[in-house]
Amino acid sequence: MKNLIYIFICCVLFACKEDKKAVAETTQQVESPKEWLTFEGDGADAKHIVLISGDEEYRSEEALPQLAKILSQHHGFRCTVLFAQNPETPGIIDANYVNNIPGLEDLERADMMVIFTRFRALPDEQMKYIDDYLMAGNPVMGIRTATHAFMFPKDSESSYSHYGNYYKGEKKEWDGGFGRLVLGEHWIAHHGHHKQQSQRGMVFGDAKDHPITNGIEDGDVWGASDVYEVRLPLPGDAEPILYGQVMNRKGEYDVTDIHYGMQPSDDELAAVNNEGIPVNEVKMPIAWTKSYQLPGGKEGKAFTTTVGAASDMLIEGTRRLLVNGVFWTMGMEVPEKADVTLVGDFDPTRFEFRDENYYVEKGLKVEDFESLK
Repeated sequence: MKNLIYIFICCVLFACKEDKKAVAETTQQVESPKEWLTFEGDGADAKHIVLISGDEEYRSEEALPQLAKILSQHHGFRCTVLFAQNPETPGIIDANYVNNIPGLEDLERADMMVIFTRFRALPDEQMKYIDDYLMAGNPVMGIRTATHAFMFPKDSESSYSHYGNYYKGEKKEWDGGFGRLVLGEHWIAHHGHHKQQSQRGMVFGDAKDHPITNGIEDGDVWGASDVYEVRLPLPGDAEPILYGQVMNRKGEYDVTDIHYGMQPSDDELAAVNNEGIPVNEVKMPIAWTKSYQLPGGKEGKAFTTTVGAASDMLIEGTRRLLVNGVFWTMGMEVPEKADVTLVGDFDPTRFEFRDENYYVEKGLKVEDFESLK
């Protein structure tokens, strides 16, 4: 009888212990919200792509999860998407917070980096992951504001202040920062009239047989985001792939419309922008390839496109450009016509700046972009 009682007591104590463990695990899950997303690829050998969002205007936090889903579901890549967050509210996206993007340590195991940030001033421990990745000459694709991905204050003590868009210091190779050295150009200006003139992608004659243009014809790439200005010729061995025709809006300006009243069917070439500057006399590149090499580092490949706002990704040709760019930059065979079908619900919002309280009040969670349905 005593043995039976002893066994009964042990069972009760064990059950209580397991219950406490389950409660503790549940509590830990509640207290540890998701700070990044991972979409699995085809098997353990799937190439790993890290996509870094963090811009205040073009909704990279909406664009990159969709791009990751396309790359994962249709092409078998393993994709990790990172987001800007205030460390005081982990798991809540705050694109206006420029000093923190958790999860960059995944770059240590990445085969590809896709970056879509704007004027970030990340701490040294986070910048080191980016610097180490680039020093190794790994492939990188920059989207839209990636040309001005970083900016550090003049009095910054960061070891990586040379990454800043306006850097002009002792490290002469870094004049113009990350954008100029790695991608080929930093922020210059809007070439078209912002929110008033769209961009239509046209293939440069010399690039018609380039793998990045597979499945892409003139006009397939379109964005309500306007053409960015770059200085010509682009540096080094940069090879322009697409140029952007600046298109006038046919309809009325509509602040409630996802494209501000512009449409892919708009067919009137603009003569000048809002400053009276001719805009279509020069073929302004909006997509190009380039090799890069950090001082003391290995040589790598880069692809840059200044199209790519979340709303631009409603256009099939724009999505195909980004997917093709990933394949090419990784040294893989580019599909003849890549599957770029949207995955799950994709309802992007307009590009615009939002006040400092917007993200806090909205409470947009990282996990809100996880669903594949």
